[in-house]
Amino acid sequence: MTLDEAELLVTVEEALGHLQLNRPRRLNALTPAMMTGVRAALADWRDDPTVQVVLVDGVGERGLCAGADIRALATALGPGAPGPAPDEAARAAVAREVLGLEYAMNLDLATFAKPVVAFMDGIVLGGGVGVSAHSSLRVVTERTQVGMPETAIGLCPDVGALFLLARAPGQCGMHAALTGSRFGAADAITLGLADAFVPSADLPDLLDGLRGGELPALSADGAVPGSLEGDRAWIDACYVGDDVPTMIAALAARPEPAARGAAATLGRMSPFALAVTAIAVRRAETLDLAGVLDQDLNVCSRLAARPDFAEGVRAKIIDKDDDARWQPATLDAVDPAAVEACFAGSND
Repeated sequence: MTLDEAELLVTVEEALGHLQLNRPRRLNALTPAMMTGVRAALADWRDDPTVQVVLVDGVGERGLCAGADIRALATALGPGAPGPAPDEAARAAVAREVLGLEYAMNLDLATFAKPVVAFMDGIVLGGGVGVSAHSSLRVVTERTQVGMPETAIGLCPDVGALFLLARAPGQCGMHAALTGSRFGAADAITLGLADAFVPSADLPDLLDGLRGGELPALSADGAVPGSLEGDRAWIDACYVGDDVPTMIAALAARPEPAARGAAATLGRMSPFALAVTAIAVRRAETLDLAGVLDQDLNVCSRLAARPDFAEGVRAKIIDKDDDARWQPATLDAVDPAAVEACFAGSND
């Protein structure tokens, strides 16, 4: 077995096709080889009568998946400093190739003809949402922490997550997309990212049942109540439209500490990424999943080529000083034409 094969464990257990992400030391961060492996397994199982149900989960105690291997993508793109347009275009082309593979995998999982179950136990961030939240049955536990933290590294939430977040109650999806907050089991269900709650200690029994090829009848009951429902008053009042400065001003003016905290959080994110994300959420409201993934590819390949992505990776992942120097540094300096250019070719 090669190293790449070991990163993804593919087995058939009675009637269950089992996909296990197997990079526990990297919190099962996705590599291109893993994405290719998922697609190949699904292709093999599509017409295999033995496989009646597919399960996606992760090896290790920390979680399902922390997302795609962002450090590797940043390395592949090379320096992110401003340069001639061809340099940025070349970086965007590299990003498009890598991200295109991930989004194709996301769509394969979402449209697979047989039921797909995801165990969203522990950390489920970014690309981890892409391999789980489009499944037929999405199971969360008391350990679940789900989020799309892309604006903190100069990107826009991708992997089709905006298809779900744009349909969340009120403005909860906009709040989740812009702030990159992590949510527990109950809030993940509220956001439409999950379906059912199962205590983590009961997952082995659930796995045994899936081997028989039947989906169990599960409930959302049992999760510790989250914060979103109680915060709806200020969330729905503040995240109106797609103008982020207006949103931040509204949040900062609210009496609720959580609202003012959200304003402070947005003040630390990439201004350009925030501006793009707000528009992307609104556009996603009228798109199907394939359309959102198409938008993701155009938007995120371009964002990845910009200086903010390299700087965000440095500040969050490499140096971990959480002191990114964004370009531009403020929302007022964001060029609307540059934001609009990120969507060129999307759903035209």
